Parts: sequence; C-alpha cells; structure tokens
Amino acid sequence: MTNVISPQPFEDHPGSQPRSRLRKTLRRKRQALSVEEQQIAADQLALNLLRHPDLYRARHVAIYLPRDGEIDPLVYANIARQRGMHFYLPVLHPVHRGRLVFSHFKDDTELKANRFGIPEPPFHKGLRRPPWALDAVLFPLVGFDEFGGRLGMGGGFYDRTFAFTRVRPRLAPKLIGLAHECQKVSELPLESWDIPLHSIVTDRKRYRVKVK
Repeated sequence: MTNVISPQPFEDHPGSQPRSRLRKTLRRKRQALSVEEQQIAADQLALNLLRHPDLYRARHVAIYLPRDGEIDPLVYANIARQRGMHFYLPVLHPVHRGRLVFSHFKDDTELKANRFGIPEPPFHKGLRRPPWALDAVLFPLVGFDEFGGRLGMGGGFYDRTFAFTRVRPRLAPKLIGLAHECQKVSELPLESWDIPLHSIVTDRKRYRVKVK
C-alpha cells in the first residue's frame, strides 16, 4: 500500500516534544521490539522494497547495517543480489569530515568499527562509489510523519553528503528512508538543512513523498 505525502514545514507547537527527547522516546520504542518482531519486520520490509517502483531498475544501492533496533534491510539485499543488484555501505570520509562515501558490500567484506563503533569497510580497500553514482540510498530513520518530516540520529551525515541534490536534482539517487511503522508520529518539523526524501518504507507501508 502506498500513501502520497508532500513535505511541508511546520512550526513547533507548545505541546511538542524537543527533538532530543522525541529521539530518545522513539529509539526506546524500536529497541523494545523482540527478536521475532524484528525478523517479521525485516521480512515485511523486504516485500515492500521488492515491490518499490523506484528500485525496479536500480543496480547500485546503498544500505546500512542495522543497530540500535533499526529495521533490517539485509533480508531485502540478500534477495535483490540474486537479481544482479550491487550494495554499498556508508563509510566516514577521512578528510571531508561529516560526509560519507560508499564502499561495495558483500558477505565476505572486511568490516572495522569506525569512531562511533559502527562497522564499515576500510576506506582504502575495495570498490567505492560516489554519492551521485548511486541509483538509490536506503537509510534508517528514528522517526517520520505522513508529511515527509523525518528525524535521524542528529549527525547530519546524509544531509551533508547529499546536499548537492538541491542544486543538481537530476544527479540525485532515490533517497528512501526506512523505519518500523511504530516510529511514525503525527507531526515532525522539516529543518532547513533536511534533504527531501523520495519515499519512506516501513514494515507496513510505502509512503510516497512529492519532491518539489
């Protein structure tokens, strides 16, 4: 099922939670999911991604290794590899701080924890792909709403890395946020630095975002 949503700015209202508090609340919610619930969610997410029109012709797709209760995209990746798709993991750029590059990821890829404790391929090994050369990017969300508002971990890595899409939208890969349906909230403000998504996919639905 696909819902169509349009990104639009919102003013914070007196009763809204600060982003930091809301981030903690939503992280606890996804962390509370059992192993069985996470596996079911991963299977359902895979079905929704396999049917996603933005991924039909994609061949080079960035994903992530789930942690902190994030919904798992690896079930989808394992199936999609059989269709000839190639997957890439984000790697912290050693020179351009706050930005990412993407390294080819296979089952036997060597991984090493970065400064945040997140496993990633070594920067100087393997095939790398620049952000503009990806067909699609699947990245985790902490929270989202039906209007395109989203909440991440607060580091801004994806926003800085894909800031070029504002001035060169034709080079933009399809940016697809992933989350558990339980991470949906009624309203989230869009910040000025937020790069618009093309869609949001959960274990229950696909939400289409109208990019202006």
